[in-house]
Amino acid sequence: MSRQLFYFSVFSLTLSACSSVDSKRAQGDFDYAKKQESKEFIVPENLDKPAKKKEFLITNKINHQGSIGEKMDVRAPSLVLPIAASSRAVAESHEAIIWFDKALEDKDLLVFIQNALVSQLMSDDVSYEVVESSTQDEPDSKRQSKTEIYESDWYHNELETGWLFTDIESSTSLRFSYKFFVKPHGRSVSLQVSLIDYMKTDSDGGSKNIGPIDKQRAEMLMLNEVISQVDYNYRLQQRENRLMRANQQLVAIGENKEAEPAYVVEMGLDNLWDNMPIFFEKHGFTINDLNETNKIYYVDFTKPETSIWDTIWGDEPPVIEVSDAKYQFVLAPLDDKNQQTSVSIYNADGEPLPLETLELIFPVMETGLSFRNIY
Repeated sequence: MSRQLFYFSVFSLTLSACSSVDSKRAQGDFDYAKKQESKEFIVPENLDKPAKKKEFLITNKINHQGSIGEKMDVRAPSLVLPIAASSRAVAESHEAIIWFDKALEDKDLLVFIQNALVSQLMSDDVSYEVVESSTQDEPDSKRQSKTEIYESDWYHNELETGWLFTDIESSTSLRFSYKFFVKPHGRSVSLQVSLIDYMKTDSDGGSKNIGPIDKQRAEMLMLNEVISQVDYNYRLQQRENRLMRANQQLVAIGENKEAEPAYVVEMGLDNLWDNMPIFFEKHGFTINDLNETNKIYYVDFTKPETSIWDTIWGDEPPVIEVSDAKYQFVLAPLDDKNQQTSVSIYNADGEPLPLETLELIFPVMETGLSFRNIY
């Protein structure tokens, strides 16, 4: 036999040995499983017994029916992954359960989590039904806790073998229940997933029994799928909120308390005052002086120069079409809640800019005073 053929034979044997390894089961020497337990050490009556320390005693409260030797399942346990906002796992719990705390004040937390579950089931093309909805009066409280249970239809998973002509090697079907519990204050909701039906068919026949580790892993996997969907829905809602704020008109043309034409900004006086230097720097104004008590900025305006390169690369800054001159920007609160601020612009003679001028430069002023392209 040639040396190349010998090496190929050894390599093939190695591959076949590796392919037969079951990563779910323990591997190695299991002689310990065949050992007989030694008898208890007996001390003669005329001798003193040695002292015993309780902390070194081995408890007998163990699973005597558990697997031993090569039948032992050595897979790592599955864990709840609380990746969604304001979610938390139950410490030292082996159940597939998670708690959600309220993160969106304008959304009903229970409905939000249930919608995420329904979205997940729909994406999996699995139907569901509500099998229980109940409330319970809490002692020493006028509030009620609430419990709702959903049940899914069957999840089907088939393992096919073959290349050109495929056969179904095994088929697994599972059904889950989803238990929601709402605390009386409504700001915390728990979700527990339980496997309620199981069926597997393979070459050895059919079975409705599932091992405890496989059961826990299936429940954890299902729960983590729902948690991921909740996290995705949170991100969608945050995106919608950002778009809504970005499209919200924060600046309008109105009047100040002296009935003079002015811009009305949906922002508190102090916040707007602190951000005005950013607006000035971006739009060609130079601050010469200020009166913080009366909230007045004294500025010089010089129209920004644009080069041909700014035009080519799209970096041309927005220009406010007013004359190069000195101006005063006077800020004042418009309401008692300090949620609106008027911005009045005066020329060097102390005269307010006319309404026609405010309307002409409004597109640039609206974006600038909203600070939309800055933050």
